[in-house]
Amino acid sequence: MRRTVTEHPVRLTKVRAVTAEVREKLRSDARDNRARILAVARAAFAAEGLDVPIREIARRAQVGAATVYRHFPTKEALLGEVFAEPMAMCSTVVEEGLAQADPWHGFCLVLEKLMEAHALDRGLSRAFTARLPYFTADRERTIGLLLRLIARAKEAGVLRADFVLEDFIMALMANEGIRAESPEQRAAASRRFAALMIQSFRAGPARAPLPPAVRLLPAVR
Repeated sequence: MRRTVTEHPVRLTKVRAVTAEVREKLRSDARDNRARILAVARAAFAAEGLDVPIREIARRAQVGAATVYRHFPTKEALLGEVFAEPMAMCSTVVEEGLAQADPWHGFCLVLEKLMEAHALDRGLSRAFTARLPYFTADRERTIGLLLRLIARAKEAGVLRADFVLEDFIMALMANEGIRAESPEQRAAASRRFAALMIQSFRAGPARAPLPPAVRLLPAVR
């Protein structure tokens, strides 16, 4: 059969359309895989901490480990993506505390909110104190805000004079160890623990001196 002059362009247009459809399908599959990996990783790290291996993340996301590494070349890269929002949230909470007119109310609000967030997400405390470059900027911003919050409460005479940043971090680390049958129970236990910490941190008469503080955060290079 003889082909017309216009037949070749029409066939080429059809091939291009099919190729574009295949490429879009591949891109869509990749986006879905990435979203599923992140959702599984968030849930796993929050419930079990940062030690969940990549192969287990891949198994739960129903993809191969190679697919995970295609999107996130290292586990640190995956952690950086998973905890980007929670780390930014920490800074937002401290800013909210600094915005309070009452320095003591602001300090208590920050401690309560951060302790509850860390109780519900076992990976957050570890991520905050880990020596990972992905978290350096957010962590240093939060630390700077916390130091301002602490100084403000001390100047107002409501926070004990020997309180230091490491005491705040130590409370978050201890709070991470709360174990309960449900997230609601963990949050409730965290609120009680925060209340106990707040009572011990408040300035008042007959406060016994504290032992020396221990560095709990990585040094900034």
